[in-house]
Amino acid sequence: MGNFPSVSTSDEAYASANSVKSKLIFSIVREGASYLRVDESNVTMEDPISAVVGSLATSLGISDVTMQLLIGSLGLVLMSFSFHRHSESYAKILAITSWPFIGLFFYLYSGHFVEIADPVLIFMTAGALPVALAISYWEWLSDSNENETIVWLRGFVVWSMIPYYVVFGIPYLNMAFVQFTAVSAELMLEFAGFSGYEIGSMMIERDGEIAIPVSDWEGNRFVLSEPLGEGGFYAPMVNSEGESVVAFILACSALQSMAVFIGAIVALKSVHWKRRARALVIAIPTIHVLNVFRNAGIVWLTDTYPAWSLSGMGIFDFAHSYAAKVASLFAMFLMALALFDLLPELHKHVMKVMSPIVKLRRFLT
Repeated sequence: MGNFPSVSTSDEAYASANSVKSKLIFSIVREGASYLRVDESNVTMEDPISAVVGSLATSLGISDVTMQLLIGSLGLVLMSFSFHRHSESYAKILAITSWPFIGLFFYLYSGHFVEIADPVLIFMTAGALPVALAISYWEWLSDSNENETIVWLRGFVVWSMIPYYVVFGIPYLNMAFVQFTAVSAELMLEFAGFSGYEIGSMMIERDGEIAIPVSDWEGNRFVLSEPLGEGGFYAPMVNSEGESVVAFILACSALQSMAVFIGAIVALKSVHWKRRARALVIAIPTIHVLNVFRNAGIVWLTDTYPAWSLSGMGIFDFAHSYAAKVASLFAMFLMALALFDLLPELHKHVMKVMSPIVKLRRFLT
């Protein structure tokens, strides 16, 4: 199965690809959720911060998604200069300014995760803004340009965001990652003896519009020039009976997890590049293999036990939002422990970043 499935424009393929949106393995640029179930019956109240940002976007004549990306881009540019020019006098001011923008960028995703009831990502995105403000205050109090841990933390954020948004912002790369993820899951299922699954036409969902086959899309394939919807580029998967099971999107590729480790390792400027390269060679393929097992498991469970329910929660929601999330976080924890042995400098920085939490815990106990 070396060749990717061709993109079909038939009415059957079009209808099948759109119907799969009832069970989407969707994520974000909206980068965070790997899967999305569309439930138009849910009506959520917008929080004040999101409302202010939305009003500002309206006044500027741009979409909320574009406004969010502008906020994140501004924070990323300022943070990049503060990291790569950390010895300059202006680096500290740039860092203090950039942290709130970065925190707000991730915070704005929390509303989306509330809608799809993903408790782990709700906690992580909603906490991004207060954590970023706390780090900005930490930068203000310390001699941050000489503090290796703070400089590492800046680089960690920069080099965690860059890989993901380069892939996201270049449609060819975006689609390649989605297709590779879908094919990997299909191959794993076939290897495990569960054949009959097929990958449908690559689709694109743009902001405020219905999904269409990529073959019908006339947009720029080298630079993303229009906001995507919640689905973005996705590849639907159907079973042997032609029924829609799930659809893979960029977040299903575990690119976020890979980016976290890339950022943490690349930001270790004092470590020789060979040691950093060795760590990356170990971490990235391992994450991919574990993610293939995760995706294949979710597909199989969703297709095999469609009627399973726990307190009103279907098998897809349980497997994706709870079981797979817990397993993924535990796997990342074990991966970090292995990297600490290879890169003790990384362990030192992580422990310093966590020191305020440790002190607070001791104070409370």
